[in-house]
Amino acid sequence: MTEHEAPEPGPADERVVDSTPATDKQIADLEDSWRRTAAELDNLRKRYAKDVVRARDQERASVATRWLPVLDNLERALEHASPPTDPIVEGVRAVHQQALSILADLGYPRRDDETGKPFDPAHHEAVSTAADENFVPGTVVHVVRPGYGPDDAVLRPASVVVATRSA
Repeated sequence: MTEHEAPEPGPADERVVDSTPATDKQIADLEDSWRRTAAELDNLRKRYAKDVVRARDQERASVATRWLPVLDNLERALEHASPPTDPIVEGVRAVHQQALSILADLGYPRRDDETGKPFDPAHHEAVSTAADENFVPGTVVHVVRPGYGPDDAVLRPASVVVATRSA
């Protein structure tokens, strides 16, 4: 016998199954049960995969949120640093840029909220108002603290001062 030939059936392979309506029904029931179990297992696998992705996203957002005060403090340090050509200031600026890059790589880039844009409660948090004739009421006058994250997953809204009508 070569390796591609099938073995001859022996006495143990010669099973006779009586085909009766009862056994046919039992076979059909077992096959149906097997298919349902396989479908449930497939659905469970898909649900588990979605849960893993959701948990990873939540953990990534949690870690990124805890880093935001560090970025805010680096920005405050750079605002008050003098002279700007000091090597230490340049080092802090490099660390700040690296931190911004890491947050962007995690999916939470810094939002470039500019003055003059309309206030959007989905992306802005109003911390104050100002009567300013140079701005249309309801627009951003000043960004106090930048926001982070894409439009569909804002990690932190920008804290802004909003223009009101002059009195």
